[in-house]
Amino acid sequence: MCLIQSKNDEPERTHNDIWRLFTEAQRNIMYLNRQRVQAIEELDEMKKEQKSLLEKLEQLESQTHASIKEDPFSIISDLLLRIDSMVLTGILDTREASGFRSLVINTSLNVADYFADIISKSDAEILAQLRHFSNKTKMKGFHIIHICTEMEPVASVGSLASYVTSLSHVLQRHGNLVEVILPMYATLDLESINSLREIKAEFFSYFDGQLHRNRIWTGVVNGVGATFIQPVYYSSFFNTENIYGYPNDFERFSYFSRASLDYILKSGKKPDVIHIHNWETSIVGPLFWDIFANQGLAATRILLTCQSLKSQCLEQPDKLAMCGLDPAKLHRHDRLQDNNKPHLVNILKAGIVYSNKVIVMSSIHSKDQIVSTLSHGLEFALDTHKDKLLIAPFGYDDSPWDPSQDKFLPRGYTADDMRGKAISKAALQQQLRLPENIASVFVGYMFTEDSDVDLENIKSLVRDSSTRGVQFIFVGISKIYGMKNKLESFQEGLKDENVRFVDEYDESLLHLIFAGSDIILCSFNDPMLQIPVKAIKYGAAPVPVNVTDDRLRKFIDPGNTERTQLSEYIINTFANVSLSQAIDEIKKKPSQWNRKILEAMSKDVSWDAESYDIHVSAYMSLKK
Repeated sequence: MCLIQSKNDEPERTHNDIWRLFTEAQRNIMYLNRQRVQAIEELDEMKKEQKSLLEKLEQLESQTHASIKEDPFSIISDLLLRIDSMVLTGILDTREASGFRSLVINTSLNVADYFADIISKSDAEILAQLRHFSNKTKMKGFHIIHICTEMEPVASVGSLASYVTSLSHVLQRHGNLVEVILPMYATLDLESINSLREIKAEFFSYFDGQLHRNRIWTGVVNGVGATFIQPVYYSSFFNTENIYGYPNDFERFSYFSRASLDYILKSGKKPDVIHIHNWETSIVGPLFWDIFANQGLAATRILLTCQSLKSQCLEQPDKLAMCGLDPAKLHRHDRLQDNNKPHLVNILKAGIVYSNKVIVMSSIHSKDQIVSTLSHGLEFALDTHKDKLLIAPFGYDDSPWDPSQDKFLPRGYTADDMRGKAISKAALQQQLRLPENIASVFVGYMFTEDSDVDLENIKSLVRDSSTRGVQFIFVGISKIYGMKNKLESFQEGLKDENVRFVDEYDESLLHLIFAGSDIILCSFNDPMLQIPVKAIKYGAAPVPVNVTDDRLRKFIDPGNTERTQLSEYIINTFANVSLSQAIDEIKKKPSQWNRKILEAMSKDVSWDAESYDIHVSAYMSLKK
């Protein structure tokens, strides 16, 4: 009985097992379907994200191309750097490269438009397009290569950085080809470099008896083509926190100078002018004439610019051999031997002696004054080479300091519409809590690190003028040790309701002071004339403050010759006018005073004006 029942139950158990397996299979299938659906959804999401990312990249790329299209100089500079890359990588020979460079310079606007959409393509594609576009014409502009240690904004310490960038801009705007070679500093501002790329080619330069490998980078800085040299073996040379100030500065910059010339030679460039700067690249002078001029660069000339003659670099003569020079040949009184320390060589003197032209940047000094009293021991060299010495003024960069569009002013103004200046004066008086009287004469003065004044004389000036209703603002922004105490003492000894004193830097207030003042007390010792020129552009008269020596008298001495037009104008118009005389003219001869101020505001003191003319005349004389 039991056996029969067991046999009857077996089909039922088999059926249940099958159903259980089927149910599990269904659950597994449903789980797999869910996993599949989830995977598809994740894949779709990934595709969406990828599409979004690609769209963003395309948008960024289009924005980049759009920005390049808006700046043809960036396209031109980038294209010229691509030609350099083709030469160094062996795609292009130096002869054809020279022809392409001439082509780009002569047809710059057409080239910029033609290559705007294809500049990001490969070197081979760019080369094919160049050959297709090629229609060589005679080059009209100059080809200038700066070998320098600073350029704004990528590597900026002093006036050299803004000088190189500003001059390069104006030269390019007038149809010249300008390139800049810089060290690849570890502190370089890479965000300011467009199209930065490394040239994948072997490049060696000579130093200390051997050839050393360098990495070469190219990019575009504010529309100017720039090449950056990075030593491999001597990587520590420019992997530093600061640009200057190290015991091996001569080794660092002589390596860079030699490498720059080696690069120019290997890339097949034949510039009209190699433009060098200060002592740091002055060694290029003897290097060029003793080693490189006979290697296909016979038509190239050297121009040296000095921002100051104070920094010169004295070294042991045997160190000259490190970059390939002959110490015995150069350690002579008519060459590199220092005049005051004859056992040493003077590196700045090398640039003066071996350059075809020398430009000293100064907006106030005459050539005679620079040679006789501001040469810092280089009188003999400068006097010997006086015929090739030129003086050029610094150009005025109005980008942050333009009263017509100054963001810190309540209302902009120009020489044709001065209402904004009166509004600025009222705003300044209100901010300083001075009596708001538009008829009051307002005088500003900035204590800077170059300030060298007799504070007691200034106190006397203020006391005399304050009784006539003149208002004063003194801003102390000097960091010189001991100056803060002097300023505090000055403030304590001058209690007057018409006088205000600010002892910390406030950029917005500084702009308002220039705009609201009728007179800016100035020291004319600054070769850049930053404060006097800024005062002129803002419709304020730069009036000399009493100095502790007779330097001002030398500035206005009619015996000084060969001044710049800018210095002649400022000296004849303002530098020989006392504060008392200026106040009298404002009060008694307002029409005459206003004409003088409007004439000053209308003067072109930009890089496009006298500074450009002097540099181009120097280039022209070299080319002839």
